Amino acid sequence: MGFSVGFVIGLVGVLILSHAAYSTSQYRGLLKITEDEFSGPPFSVVVELIVGLVLCMWAALTVPGNFLSIHPHSDENRMVSLPDNLDFMIFNHRGKVFVPEINMKLKH
Repeated sequence: MGFSVGFVIGLVGVLILSHAAYSTSQYRGLLKITEDEFSGPPFSVVVELIVGLVLCMWAALTVPGNFLSIHPHSDENRMVSLPDNLDFMIFNHRGKVFVPEINMKLKH
């Protein structure tokens, strides 16, 4: 059950964001009791939000893996070639209903 470092950092980021949300709701409850106006979250909650966001973004970029090339002639790109069995390619679908409307707009 060995988790990667990126996954653990992402989990810590989610926990920090959850704690910031809970702290904000507690702060608003305290303001309701003291009958003060809510002008914004405390500075510590804002810092928690920024740190949690950075950790979650870093984990989201590192955990999934390496980026693949999008160039069509790249050896790493596996999505460019058509499938071996072309029987599953369907060109008769609901989109054909919109074709006459496009042609009518072009004729005018």
